[in-house]
Parts: sequence; C-alpha cells; structure tokens
Amino acid sequence: MRTPDALLNKIAAIPGMESGSRRLILLLTQLGDFDSTEYAQALVPMLPRIKDAGIKLRAFAIGNQQGANRFCDYTGFPQDDLTVEPNADLHRACGLYAGLNSGAGPWPDMLLMCAGIGSPGTLAEVLRGYRGDRNAPQRFDNSLFRLAGGDGFQRPFELATVRLNNMVEVLGRWRDYVPDDRFMAQRGGTFLLESDDSLLYVHRDKGILGFSETMNRPLNYLEPYLSIKSNT
Repeated sequence: MRTPDALLNKIAAIPGMESGSRRLILLLTQLGDFDSTEYAQALVPMLPRIKDAGIKLRAFAIGNQQGANRFCDYTGFPQDDLTVEPNADLHRACGLYAGLNSGAGPWPDMLLMCAGIGSPGTLAEVLRGYRGDRNAPQRFDNSLFRLAGGDGFQRPFELATVRLNNMVEVLGRWRDYVPDDRFMAQRGGTFLLESDDSLLYVHRDKGILGFSETMNRPLNYLEPYLSIKSNT
C-alpha cells in the first residue's frame, strides 16, 4: 500500500518523523469532535508501549493552538506530538471522507450524520455505549456501574457516560475546540508507516464514532507491531 504523498511531504518537515523508523500518524477530526477526544483517550494509556516498540507518533487535528492546549490538558495527549491544521486540506489530500454535504450547512450536516445519515455505523456505536459490551474493557472503577452488571467489561451506560463527559467539556469551550464550523463533518484516518514509508496499516473513517474498525478495542490494529521493536 502506498502512503499518500501529501502525508509524506507533511511529516518530512517534522524533525524525527523522517523515514528510518515506524511512525503512527493520526489525522484527527476537529479537536472538539467525539472521535478526536475518544481516540486520544484510548491512545494515552498505550503511549509507553508505543515508545518501547520504537514507533514514533504524530497527530494532526483541525483547530488552533488554543484548542490544542485545552485538548491535551483534558485528554493527556502529549502536546509535542500534536500539530494543528487550520482547515481540512491535508485530510482531503489523503483521501479522507469529507462527511455529508447536504447543502444545508455544517450544523445540519453534523446532526444528520449523528442520526446515521451519510455516517454508517454511527447509530450502532451510540447504542453500544448505552447497552454495554462484554467484549470491551470497563472504563470506570465505580460501584454504580458494578451494580449495573459486574466487573471486567464495559457495563451498560458506561461508555455513554464517557461520551457525555466529553460533550460537556467540549460544549463548555466550543470556540476553543472548534474555531471554524466549516469542517465539522470532516472525518479522520489512521496511517501506520514502515521505516521505508510503505503503509503497514491504514483506516479511513467512514462516519462519526468510526475511528477504528474495532471500536470495542480501538487500538487492536497496533498489537502486532508492539511486541517487536522497529529499526531506528
């Protein structure tokens, strides 16, 4: 698989991201998007393993530096590994889904996508957050959720609570996270590059809450590459 030239040109200008080692490149959506926040929250606990495997990390997100500062404070994502883009040019040059374009504007498009229109898999993923998932890890060590079903898996309403907390955070600081509404529908992608710039793995999001092929364990794609350290 070929890495998009636009992505290679972008990371070539970043010290340490040149060829010669494996690199995990995330093209996040708007900093205030469900997917960006949830992806970062899933990734942060894995950062030591990613570093130990010799994989270098860089994320690009649509927003500005003020939003990036808040995003990193809230999620724990390392600021040194996040670059903000003022628009969706990089995303579109890498062949990522621009989202629904009904002609009605970004807010109606976003609401329609949240309802599953032009956003396959979104409604099923929302419902999973409410009903629970025995194939996903638990998110809270909380007696309330324990009473709802036990321990060791994602209990009913557990993921929905995570998403509600994220929504409260973003809506309370909306213009920090989303300075330009025009790119609200834009979806992201994941690119794992080999040391020679070839693609080991790619995922292009098809809709909201679709940043992984395996949303119950969104970082499963990384597991084969974490056991052996790449060449540096």
